[in-house]
Amino acid sequence: MKTSVAMENLWLYLQSLPKSNKKWLSEKLQEDLHSEKTEYISKEEVLAGIDAGLKDVVAGRTRPAEEFLEELRHGL
Repeated sequence: MKTSVAMENLWLYLQSLPKSNKKWLSEKLQEDLHSEKTEYISKEEVLAGIDAGLKDVVAGRTRPAEEFLEELRHGL
């Protein structure tokens, strides 16, 4: 509910701005939306990673899950 009220107040404020300020704000918001980078990997890259992982398991190149999870927790 608080968010709705805050957004409504923001909207009312924005409506009171001069047209030139609205245009500036609109351009800045569009820049922000387009600047968000999303990284994608291809299907081939995913399949190659799975294949490499399976080959490592078959070859015995594994480590305990606890070690892996610890590394994830501490960002090593």
